[in-house]
Amino acid sequence: MNKQAEPFLTDLIENERERAAFRQVHVSRPHESAHLHVSGRATYTDDIPVVEGTLHAALGMSPKAHAKIVSMNFDAVRATPGVVAVFTADDIPGVNECGPIIHDDPILAEGIVQYVGQPMFIVVATSHDTARLAARRAQIEFEELPAVLTAQAARAANQSVLPPMKLARGEPAAKIARAPHRDGGEMLLGGQEQFYLEGQISYAVPKDDDGMHIWCSTQHPSEMQHLVAHALGVHSHNVLIECRRMGGGFGGKESQSGLFACCAAIAAWKLLCPIKLRPDRDDDMMITGKRHDFHFKYDVGYSDDGIIDGVAVDMTSRCGFSADLSGPVMTRAVCHFDNAYWLPNIDIAGFCGKTNTQSNTAFRGFGGPQGAFAIEYIMDNVARSLKLDPLEVRRRNFYGKTERNVTPYGQTVEDNVIHELVEELVRTSDYHRRREAARAFNATSPILKKGIAITPVKFGIAFNVAHFNQAGSLVHIYTDGSVLVNHGGTEMGQGLNTKVAQVVAHELGISFGRVRVTATDTSKVANTSATAASTGSDLNGKAAQDAARQLRERLSKFAADTFGEGKVQPSEVMFESDTIYVGERALTFEEVIAKAYVARVQLWSDGFYATPKIYWDQSKLQGRPFYYYSYGAAVSEVVIDSLTGEMRVVRADALHDVGDSLNPALDVGQVEGGFIQGMGWLTTEELWWNAGGKLMTHAPSTYKIPTVNDCPPDLQVRLFKNRNAEDSIHRSKAVGEPPLLLPFSVFFAIRDAVAAVGDYEVNPPLNAPATAEEILKAVSAVRAARAGVQQTAGVEAIAEAAK
Repeated sequence: MNKQAEPFLTDLIENERERAAFRQVHVSRPHESAHLHVSGRATYTDDIPVVEGTLHAALGMSPKAHAKIVSMNFDAVRATPGVVAVFTADDIPGVNECGPIIHDDPILAEGIVQYVGQPMFIVVATSHDTARLAARRAQIEFEELPAVLTAQAARAANQSVLPPMKLARGEPAAKIARAPHRDGGEMLLGGQEQFYLEGQISYAVPKDDDGMHIWCSTQHPSEMQHLVAHALGVHSHNVLIECRRMGGGFGGKESQSGLFACCAAIAAWKLLCPIKLRPDRDDDMMITGKRHDFHFKYDVGYSDDGIIDGVAVDMTSRCGFSADLSGPVMTRAVCHFDNAYWLPNIDIAGFCGKTNTQSNTAFRGFGGPQGAFAIEYIMDNVARSLKLDPLEVRRRNFYGKTERNVTPYGQTVEDNVIHELVEELVRTSDYHRRREAARAFNATSPILKKGIAITPVKFGIAFNVAHFNQAGSLVHIYTDGSVLVNHGGTEMGQGLNTKVAQVVAHELGISFGRVRVTATDTSKVANTSATAASTGSDLNGKAAQDAARQLRERLSKFAADTFGEGKVQPSEVMFESDTIYVGERALTFEEVIAKAYVARVQLWSDGFYATPKIYWDQSKLQGRPFYYYSYGAAVSEVVIDSLTGEMRVVRADALHDVGDSLNPALDVGQVEGGFIQGMGWLTTEELWWNAGGKLMTHAPSTYKIPTVNDCPPDLQVRLFKNRNAEDSIHRSKAVGEPPLLLPFSVFFAIRDAVAAVGDYEVNPPLNAPATAEEILKAVSAVRAARAGVQQTAGVEAIAEAAK
């Protein structure tokens, strides 16, 4: 046997044996709470029955973008019937701070306000509505200060929340200067509201001996525990955070749920009674941060066949008034600018602009989509300038398999499947025929224009901060053979608990129905990482598998010793179909468990997992920040109305790599959801602040997320057949964030349709989101540029004839 082929063949044989056996992974199962979701019986934080004496809190918010607080008068607030108390920063018993990394984010404004909507005080009353109404009655005097509202203004003022980032390789300036072709420009990419269906909420109940139990809709219970402990001035063991499920998170509940948890805890601590804090949707959107919007400037040099010789990009993000997670977000943007492309000569600059707006935070993709969008825009420009199919230009710049495969940050791309994945999608989507058909349609249609585009995805999986790549789990087997699992991840509808239960059931050889996953609880699994960066199943699945494997090994030894009559080794004991096979003897799972309990065998175990191979030097922006890459590609076809700017996606085909899927049904759903959410970000979801710094798109009536009518009538999602090259949980791959990049194809299909207005001679200056207004602006610009080109050509022809 070829020595190099041995590991692959061994894996293949093991995989086939696993598939032939009773299995609970690599199969489609409904979400473990689906029956509760559809019946309305799923318990979210607001559904928890309140304890007797519960009061309700609301936050008093700043009406100014940047101002000193001269005085605060709460007489009218306290006079409101039902109001019990008002608390300010002076009433916080511990530290007035909820920043996740840098301590620059006060729980309540103290002396100065830095954005419209910043919480200044807490009102506690007998009802939610009373507290919210009373909070509006405070009389506060301000001394206004100059406000910086946009990323460009922050850059011009050299105002940042973090030091600038710089990553360079090769000789970009020289290569750009000497290239046969050169292009440069700038573009805007808007932010995005997480718009989780369940808003921010925390319910704090004081316990004895300075304890505090908080039910919180959060992606990061351990972070909430730390923040609340600091705010109250107690140890972490005094604080218990619990989260059974969230009605969506998308990153908006990773760090920003901290403010609400702290405010509820502070009020409960001061009044020694339960406090519920549930802001209305308007207040939630006014207070919380969004996806970072970016301003890009770029310069690129390229060859006649579209190969990128050198590229430079300057990225400025609007971070808001504090750092929050802006550093990791910009790092991800820098590390994903390359997307699927080999860029040997590159210069990337990142500037985190400080503005008097909400402090922007994590959002599905965490900066990766912003960085990758820029290179896709550049590729699109290069192709149109050379009159080439953008697909061919993209292909020519793809990373190679064994060479041209090192990223600008120094990681070797070892698992590249982008070539074969794109080939498969091109074939199954009938891309080439449809592109010709779109051009034929446009030649005879003066108003409606069609566009089509195919874009790839290469997305790194892991936290950039190495020590976050760890997880713990507990697995208990009860004497009736039922199994209870607890882990540090949080369920936000993505199916994490379903996948973890599948892993445990498979490891123990039992039916899925025997396993129950309980609420995330900081008193059970401590020091957990956020459920973010698409690592939920990777980390917690491995930790749960470790715990279940220890139990299986322990039971194997007991079964061999007890039932094997000295003829069976523990390694020969088989767990399958709710049965434990000891040689020729078959015993039910519960029978063995009952006897193991009587024999005093430990029937619970803890598990732990730390992702291997990860290392990162933030000062140099070098290392291996990702365990592996997830790949994908999508083809989208759109039609626009060049008179109104209206747009419709008529068909979308997506092919996505999730490795050897743990649960194909859930993964397809995640790809579909990510596609629609990303499509909304790039087409309709426009955030707008007025000149005074107030967010005007702060409700469903003014902020347009995609509806069922916006979904493509023909949406085809398939999973690419692949197996993770790395030892991930059952060789699967993460699916949370990468699909959000697939709808780049929608944006560039729109751009293709706009270019058709000018016979594909002009690169449309289209910004994102490509709203109807932006499409109309781009159409007008293309028409004007095309007229200018034709006029210039006419003058040149006359001059040539005169010669």
